[in-house]
Amino acid sequence: MIETVPRHLFVPDRALAMPDSDEPNYPIDRHARPEEWRAAVESNTAIITQVDDGADDGGGLFTSSCSAPATVRDFLSALDLRDHDQVLEIGTGTGWTAALISYRVGPQNVTSIEIDPDVLGQAEKNLQQAGYLPHLMLGDGMIGHPDGAPYDRVHVACGVCDVPHAWVEQTRPGGVIVLPWNPLYGNGHMARLTVVRNGMAVGRLLAFANYMIARNQRIPGRSVSSYTAGTEPVHSSTGLDPRTVAWDSYGADIAIGALVPGVEKRMCAADDDSGEWTFWLLEPATGSWASVDYEPDRAQFAVEQWGPRRLWDETAAAYLQWVSWGSPAQDRYGITVTPQGQTIWLDSPDNPIKPTRLLSYEGEAAGIVSGPGRYATGCA
Repeated sequence: MIETVPRHLFVPDRALAMPDSDEPNYPIDRHARPEEWRAAVESNTAIITQVDDGADDGGGLFTSSCSAPATVRDFLSALDLRDHDQVLEIGTGTGWTAALISYRVGPQNVTSIEIDPDVLGQAEKNLQQAGYLPHLMLGDGMIGHPDGAPYDRVHVACGVCDVPHAWVEQTRPGGVIVLPWNPLYGNGHMARLTVVRNGMAVGRLLAFANYMIARNQRIPGRSVSSYTAGTEPVHSSTGLDPRTVAWDSYGADIAIGALVPGVEKRMCAADDDSGEWTFWLLEPATGSWASVDYEPDRAQFAVEQWGPRRLWDETAAAYLQWVSWGSPAQDRYGITVTPQGQTIWLDSPDNPIKPTRLLSYEGEAAGIVSGPGRYATGCA
């Protein structure tokens, strides 16, 4: 399906290519280096089209893009579009996916919402050039577009930590919502939810999917030093390798994020070739933090914790709980969304993961405190 609408019509002359590999990002310029520009556009490469919401001196957070073709294919496949479906898209971006959806169901059946007026203006030009004119709306996609409801399909092109119930309300029973679910802890996941009854949607996590976070679900970035400054942490040690906890699998991340809500992880390498790493756990709601230092050939690793929560104790306990469940993989988890909020479950909606009080790794009672949102990362 993605071959039906030329991608090059939606990529600006100058942008930043983000390869689907370990290669670094690199600038592309259609006029200065046309062959390189064309190669990037025709490859499985995400193209960053806006930084820092379009600020003149923007050089940090990526805020709009033309997603990699393989990712677009996966999302549209999960959406399972049918003839005459009424489709709501959250996040127009460059307009490429709006055009692809329009090709499949007809532009008269597509409503696409974009929060940024400049991004929407350029998307409209791109769509006109490509010959597609879906309904374009400037507004907050988190509240959807109730005037066009009910929808058969909702395609979400920005990451969310908390799934807005408005999308469920505006989707007919049996309708499908496909979205990038980006919890605070770990990477993002593609979720496919089906609306069932009583304002409820339920579905599974299908694949890896890291998307730019919706603007009103961001939390301003904080450096590690802003957490640690002026604090006097409690010192201890652990035999549990922090790399194991941080890097085991997407399944471990989902479990830890559900059992230890409101916490972000960062793995920061030493500036030299020593092989040393520091595993940071940070919670914006209370300012609690923890660090575990990995050093090669050590039997024990140094732990520091500060704040009302003992984040390493909670996280280590959650990781070992996941192991005791048989180390379930990503595709065994799902989400239920109701008017009261969202629940993460394992294997069945009848088996929710409840962030109650955990027995901490060090043997103390660890209280769990919720904390919503998402923010940019960094090790400084």
